[in-house]
Amino acid sequence: MNEQKKQALKAALTQIDKQFGKGSVMFLGDDEAQSDIEAVSTGSLSLDIALGIGGLPRGRVVEIYGPESSGKTTLTLHVIAEMQKIGGTAAFIDAEHALDPQYAKKLGVNTDEMLISQPDTGEQALEITDMLVRSGSVDIVVIDSVAALTPKAEIEGEMGASHMGLQARLMSQALRKLTANIKKTNTMVIFINQLRMKIGVMFGNPETTTGGNALKFYASVRLDIRRIGAIKKGDEILGNETRVKVLKNKVAPPFKQAEFQILYNEGISRESEIVDLGVQHGFVEKAGAWYSVGAERIGQGKDNAREYLKANPKMAQQLEAQIKSAILGTEDEADKDKQVRIKVQILSKAAYNSAFKMLAKREHSYKELHKKLIQWYEEGEIEQALTQLKTQDYQSDERFTNEFIQMRFNQGKGPIKIGIDLKQRGIQHFDLSEYDFFALARQIRTRKYGESAPENYKEKAKQQRFLQSRGFDFEHINQSFDLSHS
Repeated sequence: MNEQKKQALKAALTQIDKQFGKGSVMFLGDDEAQSDIEAVSTGSLSLDIALGIGGLPRGRVVEIYGPESSGKTTLTLHVIAEMQKIGGTAAFIDAEHALDPQYAKKLGVNTDEMLISQPDTGEQALEITDMLVRSGSVDIVVIDSVAALTPKAEIEGEMGASHMGLQARLMSQALRKLTANIKKTNTMVIFINQLRMKIGVMFGNPETTTGGNALKFYASVRLDIRRIGAIKKGDEILGNETRVKVLKNKVAPPFKQAEFQILYNEGISRESEIVDLGVQHGFVEKAGAWYSVGAERIGQGKDNAREYLKANPKMAQQLEAQIKSAILGTEDEADKDKQVRIKVQILSKAAYNSAFKMLAKREHSYKELHKKLIQWYEEGEIEQALTQLKTQDYQSDERFTNEFIQMRFNQGKGPIKIGIDLKQRGIQHFDLSEYDFFALARQIRTRKYGESAPENYKEKAKQQRFLQSRGFDFEHINQSFDLSHS
């Protein structure tokens, strides 16, 4: 390129940047244009490997489809749990109105930190998705499902009326708007879809997905998930054998597949995958029905080997690391240490943010916060986060104690009850001397039973038991019947 053309191009690029913002046009070899694709684990080791980049890509549209009860929602909930583990924020657009929060918790989803919407129409669902994506504050949005995104015109129309192509036009328009913002904000958007049968197809596959063709084109990854068998223990069915095919993949070679087990009330069995992949790559030995790791036997039969690894998480983690290293490639020690440090920093920040949100609602003791966070984070991450909050005076056991005592006193609780509650929350030392529990006991008794003395011993014993249940001691209870102090 001659000098005159270079100057003309430079002027054009300057004008474009000024009008449309920096980075609107760039050379493909620039660092910004060549940024690596971030991946989030699916919760399945074999599927992460099949996807080629270690999981599903951020900043892209993903479609997961399959027959009913094939594991579509289970897989997406595992992705949400993995995103939350690295400090991400998740949103679930429940167009089917069928999400079970208890099941989500069992799969490792922090439901306290997950946004949920149950929209009335397809337009509302996709508008909410667009607003969440454009905010840049949400890392993953799941729409469950495309088939349930009913256009407003269809809802308001008469039953049986024809609304040909309405949903397809709605999806096409929404994806045209969404795609650019998804890339800019690095948000992963997962559409769960259902299967339908084409009428009159004599040859080829009669199955098709709902919502038209737009999603097929805009999706960077399309996963076909199927139930291929049942996991049984005698006559009892424990779960499903599941196969996922990567039918489209714009970030790695497509057409790979993964098989794993989904256990009822547990989700994807990572231990089963470790056993299968360990045997495949020589880290687990199989002789007859017995499985061994080195000289140690881990079980007769796959089910027993799975249970052994579940009971020995350190061995499971070691095997998983060896499998990943063998399949996805190795890193030098410096890179590994750096990745570990980054992961600890990210998770510590996530624990800090979770605790900060709890403290914004009310004061918490150190033990209360620890008990809530231990469900989602490691001990070291929690300790680092809570120490920082304590140093910044956002968390104070002294402040919590004073507020807690005052609240319980206002609720009419006695010193015994308050003391027990404080100790359960990790507070061992506290001072109740400035509170008049004699007056409080009289007030509570007269409010419930009136100011007159009990008519007989039976009535008095009833009132004593009531005050005892409120946490008052013997002296306070007896004094409350002394009308001369009222």
